[in-house]
Amino acid sequence: MDQFSFALADTQKQFRGVIRQLCEERIAPYAAEVDRDAAFPWEGFKACVEMELCALGLPVEFGGAGADHVTQAIMVEELARVCASTSVTMLISKLGMIPIMNWGSTELKDTYIPRVASGSAQASYCLSEADAGSDVAAMRCRAVRDGDHYVLSGTKYWITNAGVSDIYVVFAKTDPDAGHRGITCFVVEADWGVRVAKLEHKMGLRGSPTGEVVFDEVRVPVSNRVGEEGQGFTIAMHTLDRSRPTIGAQAVGIAQGALDYAARYMGQRTAFGQPIAEFQGLRFMIADMAMRTEAARTLVYRACSVIDAGDPDGELSMVGAMAKCFASDTAMAVATDAVQLLGGYGYTTEFPAERFMRDAKITQIYEGTNQIQRVVISKKLLG
Repeated sequence: MDQFSFALADTQKQFRGVIRQLCEERIAPYAAEVDRDAAFPWEGFKACVEMELCALGLPVEFGGAGADHVTQAIMVEELARVCASTSVTMLISKLGMIPIMNWGSTELKDTYIPRVASGSAQASYCLSEADAGSDVAAMRCRAVRDGDHYVLSGTKYWITNAGVSDIYVVFAKTDPDAGHRGITCFVVEADWGVRVAKLEHKMGLRGSPTGEVVFDEVRVPVSNRVGEEGQGFTIAMHTLDRSRPTIGAQAVGIAQGALDYAARYMGQRTAFGQPIAEFQGLRFMIADMAMRTEAARTLVYRACSVIDAGDPDGELSMVGAMAKCFASDTAMAVATDAVQLLGGYGYTTEFPAERFMRDAKITQIYEGTNQIQRVVISKKLLG
């Protein structure tokens, strides 16, 4: 699919059908249990591994499938349509690999990408800290050179897949006086001394562990540095530009799941002697939900196509921010309307509408809050 065409290829349509069948048969049956028990979705992850979905967005020369970003978005969308927590298992390891794919040495690529592509290892992306979320330059995690190693010390917060991941891509200050120019990126293996201090109890995405990860004088070989010293901030922003559209895809999937369930419910639920789908006020609600979801999907695919084209016009930061922001706002609005359409049933955990609503909320927050996305967009427009 080229940059200016939004018609899916036949292979992409077929891929969606295959993934949807996988999701309905092997992931959806566990979604409510995963959410209720706040348990990692191992059954869903296993199904994804067997379908070789871990390899989808990774380079062919390192064991990946080399799929385009629109196809990757379709995968994330379909997973999130039934279980947002399972979709995160595919998103987070890819996020961890983007710095290695685009900035890492051949040795790092050879060592880590095949492990993630095969599903034998998972990865986390460690950027945020307690007082350094949106303000990345305020991070305090330090990396001090000691011969052919760095000694890494500090704590990272809000780390997705904490305790499950085998690989942690960590951003730390090598020059504490240089602001964002003093940040460097490293690949750290879990068994080198990475410690998870606690896991968060969350509103949504309850099957995806989020935790506080501690690095207490962890020794990291110089060969595990990604790029050069001081390139970390550039690597982090470059990476987020390329991952935000797939967060938009996750949001679209959540919205689609909520929309689909609400539409089915409307056809089955009767009031005043007829299905509630016959009431014009409710029909208008479902029409608005569908329009918003399709608009979000199109914007996400547009951003993905810009990545695939190599961002020739330098618009990815803005278009990616738009896609992530609009899609996540849409997911929250559509999921909220789905709860409303189900009435009292929508407010109970017996039905999935409230889970869609809880899962949608985080898409407005992580990988850059929607307020930060609006800052990015306005800066591009106004300078």
